[in-house]
Amino acid sequence: MPDAGLRLLFCTAPSDAAPDIARALLEAKLIGCANLIPGVRSLYWWEGEIQDDAEVVMLMECPRERVDEAVAALTRAHPYDVAKIVVLEPSAVNEPYLAWLRAACPPAC
Repeated sequence: MPDAGLRLLFCTAPSDAAPDIARALLEAKLIGCANLIPGVRSLYWWEGEIQDDAEVVMLMECPRERVDEAVAALTRAHPYDVAKIVVLEPSAVNEPYLAWLRAACPPAC
């Protein structure tokens, strides 16, 4: 199957930090859109203990050509020492949306 040309970044973040993280990536034109899904309860191991925190799920789209830059910027902007950043590769994306995304996130100069 051909590469869809889009990468979906999946990340969780504290509620108060997620909008600023998304805005930083948008302003850098590394992502075209960020969907912030509030009300997530995350349970996970950290420093030998189970943590239970309220978080936001962040879904962000970027062109495949900008994914390394977007992940690096997301890592820098994220307040966690170890941020969960998962890059997903969709099998298909409708062409008008992909064209819009590429126009919103032009290649770096």
